[in-house]
Amino acid sequence: MDQLEKLESQSVFILREAYRSFKELVMLWSIGKDSTVLLWLARKAFFGHVPIPLMHVDTAFKVPAMIEYRDQLARDWKLNMIVGQNVAALAAKETFPDGKVSRLQCCASLKSEALKHTLSGDWPRRVLDHSTGEYVEVAGGEPYTGVIVGVRADEEGSRSKERYFSPRDSENDWDVGDQPPELWNQFKTDFAPGTHVRIHPLLDWTELNIWEYIERENIPIIDLYFDRGEGKRYRSLGCYPCTTPVDSTATNVAEIITELRGGRFSNIAERSGREQDKEDGAGLETLRRDGYM
Repeated sequence: MDQLEKLESQSVFILREAYRSFKELVMLWSIGKDSTVLLWLARKAFFGHVPIPLMHVDTAFKVPAMIEYRDQLARDWKLNMIVGQNVAALAAKETFPDGKVSRLQCCASLKSEALKHTLSGDWPRRVLDHSTGEYVEVAGGEPYTGVIVGVRADEEGSRSKERYFSPRDSENDWDVGDQPPELWNQFKTDFAPGTHVRIHPLLDWTELNIWEYIERENIPIIDLYFDRGEGKRYRSLGCYPCTTPVDSTATNVAEIITELRGGRFSNIAERSGREQDKEDGAGLETLRRDGYM
């Protein structure tokens, strides 16, 4: 069994443990490479069917191609697709692109708050109706207490502090210092009532592992990751006002793998193009402690 097979096996095991352990379970899908690999693994874990609803937090500032890709794949794969949004903040134009708040405040409102309230069932959700191919608004419903997320420990400093099963309090706040030990593949899945648990099946994967797996499995991935003749491509996807592409001429998965194996980005953080990470010295950890993905 090679390294990718070991990682795949571990991730499938974590997904099945999560499905067994949590009644109200949801998987976050950002439309990026990591969460799309996670979605692919879920299809493998459950023999082509994904019994877990997917949730996307739509800030209204994603690159339009991301939304088109999301909806096309959701229709093709018959996914139970849920979309959450901070409609009030958008209506009041309390966003960074509108010049009213900082990047971090915008992320906290359009991402963290939207995620927490959609998970809790406080806010309405839009759900894809496969009979029409359109989204319909429904009442929030029961809260989701188990949340599967496609984060990797090597991607950013705060994520290296996570566990495979990482508890949050009833407000989705994260106490970094109070994490259960996970030794010898023994995982704590029994938590006190009211606890929200983030589940991280990709925690030990690297950026290179992700791209190698995409190539091996021929996973359909959004083309924003590839150079389209301008000598630039996205390495990490986010909102277009706060995300910049990197210099790269890689036009396909194999060329991205060659770049990574050759150390092309060895001294450049994967999220270097995500401006909100730079606004505060511990910007992403600050957001993540308060419920961010």
